[in-house]
Amino acid sequence: MKTKFLLLFTLVTSFAFSQRITESIPSKKLGGERTFTVSLPGNYEADVEKKYPVLVLLDGEYLLNPFEGNLKYGNYWDDLPETIIVAINQNYGEQRFDDSDYDQTGLPSGKGASFFEFIGFELLPYIEGKYRTQPFRIIAGHDTTAGFLNFYLYKDDPVFNAYISLGAELAPQMITRVAERLPLIKKPIFYYHAIGQGDLTDINDGAKALDKMIAPIPNKTFNYRFDQFKGASHYSLVALAIPQALYFIYDGYQPISMMEYKDKIATLDKGYTQYLIDKYTKLEEKFGLKLKPRLTDFKAIEAAILKNKAYFELQELGKYADKHYPKTTLGTYHQALYYEKSGEFKKAIKEYRKGYTLEEIREITKSFMLDKAESLKGKEDASTVEEYVEPAPEEGSEEKKEGE
Repeated sequence: MKTKFLLLFTLVTSFAFSQRITESIPSKKLGGERTFTVSLPGNYEADVEKKYPVLVLLDGEYLLNPFEGNLKYGNYWDDLPETIIVAINQNYGEQRFDDSDYDQTGLPSGKGASFFEFIGFELLPYIEGKYRTQPFRIIAGHDTTAGFLNFYLYKDDPVFNAYISLGAELAPQMITRVAERLPLIKKPIFYYHAIGQGDLTDINDGAKALDKMIAPIPNKTFNYRFDQFKGASHYSLVALAIPQALYFIYDGYQPISMMEYKDKIATLDKGYTQYLIDKYTKLEEKFGLKLKPRLTDFKAIEAAILKNKAYFELQELGKYADKHYPKTTLGTYHQALYYEKSGEFKKAIKEYRKGYTLEEIREITKSFMLDKAESLKGKEDASTVEEYVEPAPEEGSEEKKEGE
């Protein structure tokens, strides 16, 4: 019971320290001011070096809470990255419909064209100029605004990397245009759309027709998922779809799980450290996110190396640790562990003692490193590992070789 209370308290405390800022900026495109809410991650002020992806929410007044809650919960478990949310206010009068306006050909027109340019040319530059952002942008909307966000896919180089379309009302020719554009876009695109079984027939028919057109697209940079929620209404599908959308987009972001360790890492013959390097290289290529490898992931790779007695890989792991956690005990610990497991106890003791001059990192404290060095005392002369010397060729072998 005490553990459950502590977990609940930690979650509530984590959620409470997020920061919401209501802002308005003048827009030449819109001919007036537009108000929006910026939701900053809870650690934004504490970690002044960290940068964050950006999520732009259309229909921000009612989509902010469910998106913010899911992102905070996922980040608490390190399953989803902290994200700057920009929730645009649109729900007053006919504003959301004016913002999504298009002409008979199905292209943005009038206020819709102005709003389209406002986001790309004014809002995003403002956010990225004021806040610490990474170059990964998501946009999300519901029904009318969900249809509108597809207009950004009409461009050769869309300003958004990921699209969350919830119960979309599609403009004329949008199905064909989106299907034609997606194979041509070179950068990675993530596209998620969802419908509820109990939604309007026109909405569901349009979504299914779009799915039929884009699901077979062979473009390797196109990442796609379509969900149909049984029994869901036009409104309840939003609550069901948001976590599915976020976990779909950020698939691969999660730390190494027990299943991943057992099925993909522990079964390798070699290349354990390279597995870790590739994981974070792919994350940067996929999301544009520059992330420090997690310490728990270092521990998982270390465990696999020790289990399979591939001790030489501890050196490579140590170098990778020094690259991302310089001046800490992490890399030195792996180098010392390599010497220890290889039987080179004098070198191991020397490396462990270096830990006293380095910054502690989690359980690899200065006292831990010194205790490891102390535990190896007396073994220095018991080393069974000798320096490798290439054997001399047998007498007469050269003559034999020349006479062959």
